[in-house]
Amino acid sequence: METCIIKSPLGFTKIIGDKEGITSITVLNSEEKITDIIPVELEDCVIQLNEYFEGTRKQFDLYLNPKGTDFQKKVWGLLEQIPYGKTVSYLELSKQLGDVKAIRAVANANGKNPLWIIVPCHRVIGSDGSLTGYAGGLHRKQWLLEHESPYKQQSLF
Repeated sequence: METCIIKSPLGFTKIIGDKEGITSITVLNSEEKITDIIPVELEDCVIQLNEYFEGTRKQFDLYLNPKGTDFQKKVWGLLEQIPYGKTVSYLELSKQLGDVKAIRAVANANGKNPLWIIVPCHRVIGSDGSLTGYAGGLHRKQWLLEHESPYKQQSLF
């Protein structure tokens, strides 16, 4: 596994992956040494994240290889389908899975998403439009939503 640290507008970001794909992207709550030479396996990810933060990229084109349960991967697959600048609720995601009672399991899987921004868990909000839990902190979730839709956040449903 290769690892690098980059600086983003939301803090230091750790990227882990190899030739099989990106396994983890996390925002850190501490300062870290920025990687001088980005491993070739992570270069595309670094470029695409930088383009996202510059506002020139709305979709990612990376091979992903996250570790998780089948259920988590199913939820993460739904997250990848949420368009840039749109939001969905946890309830809507559980309905898409065919079980409205799975809302807590969906929220739990969302919280365990190992691919910050690329798998856009920040686009999931409460049914009432509130910003609910976000592993990176609600201030980062708010920033990401405003970055993607600076005027008015629109719901997908």
